[in-house]
Amino acid sequence: MPSLPAVPISSRRYDIDALRALAFGLVIVYHLAMYYVADWHWHLKSPHAAPWLQTPMRALNLWRMDLVFLISGLAFGLVRRGQTVPGLVRLRSKRLLLPLAFGMAMVVPYQPYAQGVANGLIAPGFGDFLLRYYAGSRWPAGAFDGWEAGVTWNHLWFLAYLWVYTLVLAALLPLAESAAGQRVCRAFTGLRGAALVLLPVLPLALYSVLLWPHFPPTRDLVHDGWLHAVYFTLFVYGYWVGLDTGLWAELVRLRWRTLVLAVVLGALTLGLQGLAQRHGVPAARLPLRVLADGYAWAALVAILGWAHHRLNKPWPWLRWANESVYPWYMLHQTAIIVLMVWLAPARLGPLAEPLVLAIGTVAVCWGLTAVVRRVGWLRPLFGLAAPRAAGHGQRRPE
Repeated sequence: MPSLPAVPISSRRYDIDALRALAFGLVIVYHLAMYYVADWHWHLKSPHAAPWLQTPMRALNLWRMDLVFLISGLAFGLVRRGQTVPGLVRLRSKRLLLPLAFGMAMVVPYQPYAQGVANGLIAPGFGDFLLRYYAGSRWPAGAFDGWEAGVTWNHLWFLAYLWVYTLVLAALLPLAESAAGQRVCRAFTGLRGAALVLLPVLPLALYSVLLWPHFPPTRDLVHDGWLHAVYFTLFVYGYWVGLDTGLWAELVRLRWRTLVLAVVLGALTLGLQGLAQRHGVPAARLPLRVLADGYAWAALVAILGWAHHRLNKPWPWLRWANESVYPWYMLHQTAIIVLMVWLAPARLGPLAEPLVLAIGTVAVCWGLTAVVRRVGWLRPLFGLAAPRAAGHGQRRPE
């Protein structure tokens, strides 16, 4: 997933841009798979749900959003260059809050409608639902995810969280850019070898011990103490990483070792979690949560190293991806759910249905994004820079 919003093109490094696009692509794949994971809550569920999907989805779930927030911190540092703090806050607010408001009003509503109808708690009729939804009606308990608030942001929660972290880090910039703050940054970017693999895990492990038992994930912004601590820390890590050549060289040097470590820790985490659940050992939950922190950080370090090693080149698809990834992120989950509802009566089966659903999601996102990119007034609503003044053939870089 990008980091949202995109980075000024003059500051871009190809591997960061490619990783940004691939990370959000992974989010889309994850949401497609959520329809088919047996025994996991999601807005709708396929009759072809498969238990075997739980293992790869758990392996992915332990670091996928961590990667997104780390890349977002990288983007913050790159956008910061040449911007005043008020200018930075204005820019990021426009690129995050406007798409969030538009997305909640126009893109997301079909999702709670479809979930409520599937749950038997909302009567069919999307027009009637919208009238009630926009009027702030009360809903039956459990009608859809977010029914308590009357409205929901569903998958767009990331934009709200990223905006809050942007404000907090912007407020801390005088400290971060002071002599003391720069010493802390240099200490982080100066980590090498085992220290780079071990030390950044310590705050994450501390959050698991102190916060995780008391703050289960909610994505409601208010009651998400553990996830806020984790995501904001990774956001700051990304800001510190920046374009430091020494640290990136070390990430590349360690890429094989960290890849092997991530595979070993991931297998150990998932295997021990399965054993603990099977034999009913609740005391193992906290140690395994800390082990999962080590796996997540090893995976992130390996991903950054391999991305810099393999992706730092001007890929032909990169310019298109940089402009398309934000609209795709906003549109994909609604596209998935619309197609789910449309395909369900066809009873396509466990092989044809996911294939058609994936192809259809790509086609819908591709087609709608092509329209968004070409219509000037739509672009800011999907997080893209407005076109240049008439008479200029190129758009502003993001």
